Amino acid sequence: MSTHISNERPAPDKVLTDIADYALSYKIDSELAYSTAQHCLIDTLGCGLEALEYPACTKLLGPIVPGTVVPNGARVPGTGYQLDPVQAAFNIGAMIRWLDFNDTWLAAEWGHPSDNLGGILATADWLSRTAIANGQQPLTMRHVLTAMIKAHEIQGCIALENSFNKVGLDHVVLVKVASTAVVSNLLGLSREQTINALSLAWVDGQSLRTYRHAPNTGSRKSWAAGDATSRAVRLALMARAGEMGYPSVLTAKTWGFYDVSFKGQEFRFQRPYGSYVMENVLFKISFPAEFHAQTAVEAAMTLHRQLAERGRNASAIKSITVRTHEACLRIIDKKGPLSNPADRDHCVQYMIAIPLIFGRLTAADYEDRIAVDPILGPRIDALRAKTACEDEPAFTRDYHDPEKRSIANALRVELNDGTVLEETVEYPIGHRRRRAEGLPLLVDKFRTNLRRSFAEDRQETIIEASLDRKRLEEMPVHAYVDLYAL
Repeated sequence: MSTHISNERPAPDKVLTDIADYALSYKIDSELAYSTAQHCLIDTLGCGLEALEYPACTKLLGPIVPGTVVPNGARVPGTGYQLDPVQAAFNIGAMIRWLDFNDTWLAAEWGHPSDNLGGILATADWLSRTAIANGQQPLTMRHVLTAMIKAHEIQGCIALENSFNKVGLDHVVLVKVASTAVVSNLLGLSREQTINALSLAWVDGQSLRTYRHAPNTGSRKSWAAGDATSRAVRLALMARAGEMGYPSVLTAKTWGFYDVSFKGQEFRFQRPYGSYVMENVLFKISFPAEFHAQTAVEAAMTLHRQLAERGRNASAIKSITVRTHEACLRIIDKKGPLSNPADRDHCVQYMIAIPLIFGRLTAADYEDRIAVDPILGPRIDALRAKTACEDEPAFTRDYHDPEKRSIANALRVELNDGTVLEETVEYPIGHRRRRAEGLPLLVDKFRTNLRRSFAEDRQETIIEASLDRKRLEEMPVHAYVDLYAL
């Protein structure tokens, strides 16, 4: 009996065609989405500027071959680099993500949709400079904001119902896919070419999450998204050059993504693509901390003040109990040694200890000069040892509720004399429910980050261009990016 397998090429998977059609054709008409994208843009670039203060980040930046300058290439904000769009996307993406301070999306899968700005901005800048050199019209920042909204939506909508972390894959697979879709649109790819590019993104090797978890937590988690968004640019360019695609990359039996990497499950979708994700995205405003700990850190800051009002400090603490949601327990509940900054900014006990002791949490607090200081380090470790996390099912339910999307944490601190202090925070300051409270602070954060790199007159020029949305949207991309050049 014949057991031959049909070699008839199938129609493209619906997941591919839905993404392609949305990226190429959907019209964004949400004022809230564009306003939020404007704030997302400045916050994301500000995070990149802050990362330039850290040698662990800057050592990875620049051209692959030192000294290379690409004519009409994309500029890397805050630096003098002008690179090809693939390498520029890596540079910008690595800067954005380095300090774990850019926006966040929490669902069945977690991630940071503004990671896509690496590929978007590098491609749009390169295309704009090339257009000007050829006497053509450049892209405007309206194109960038639109691409950001769509990349957020693609990454976030897939993440709503599909957990890649539960099969051991890192969420940056969704950065690669979303960036591929919107970069394909910026490049002017056809529908068929865009589907080909998306299939290449899914068939590509996907990152393991092991660099985000004990015992292997390390700095790759800070450049993994830069790698993903740059890979997207490369794959889209290959599709533009005519490289073929793989239409059943997800559904092919035995060899497709579902069978190989997703335990045979097909993706599920809660809602069609629109502008929901950008409208509801979470900003990290107050603390450079893994987002599941944001409300815990905010609660710890409040308890630090309450201790001070009583004339006490962290040395008076006997025990700390954290009631939290399942995702926090799975990702950042850690005991034992923490070997590097990437390990520390993914440990809820560490992120609580710092504000309880010092009344602050900054990116510098994850560095060795704090964590292994002979005086400070033992104080931090002692408080970590007194901290226990407990599952709170109600918090997990509200975390997944699309009408709430809370990220609650409740801290209970018992002092040596028996006094008990408690604080619960359901929604972090970057949540949509606290948007009016948060946006002025987000702009302040941006101003602070501009001061790290630019003189006062340049800071004001960037602020004026960035906060006037009509002016921003009309600016050629290369003209806006030039404001950040050194």
